[in-house]
Amino acid sequence: MSPETTAARRSRLTPERERELYEAVVELLREVGYEALTMDAVAARTRSSKATLYRQWKGKPELVATALRHHKPVSPADIDTGTLAGDLHELVRCHDESDIKRDQELMRGLAHAAFQNDDLFRALRELLIEPELVSFRVLVQRAVDRGELAADNPARDFVPHMLFGGALARSIIEGIDPDPAYSHRYIDAVVVPALQLSS
Repeated sequence: MSPETTAARRSRLTPERERELYEAVVELLREVGYEALTMDAVAARTRSSKATLYRQWKGKPELVATALRHHKPVSPADIDTGTLAGDLHELVRCHDESDIKRDQELMRGLAHAAFQNDDLFRALRELLIEPELVSFRVLVQRAVDRGELAADNPARDFVPHMLFGGALARSIIEGIDPDPAYSHRYIDAVVVPALQLSS
């Protein structure tokens, strides 16, 4: 049973209330960063008790990772345009351009904190990164099932690496945050050829 399933089964919060709480956690992360965020601040912002927060989530790392998971506009597995190239482009289109820069800043701060905090690193791996990798595998397997992508194509295992790596590389190499136009070009120039797809 996954950590998310366990949390959901013991939850007494309504889906609407959980959504409000997750939104508040992300807002606080953007305002003060991970290190300065406290369960007291989350409780005050959401008019919750700390006991409720700790009952639903073990602590701050789990709450933050779960909030980020629910903050995502769409999961890769939920996109099905009929082609893998179309799915990847749609994944970019589903992210509002105004939120992209804010999310990049947020994730850079979290990445720094995670490499200094084992509990946060573990929570992000279990509750955010692993579910995202599973979702990407579903998206890629659909392309295999359609006969669009060869099952033995070695690049199929590296789709998330290519997408996230390309975004990170632009910031480091060019000093420019990736935008949707860049992401679409990158998919067509790098990802599609690696997978031997037609764009």
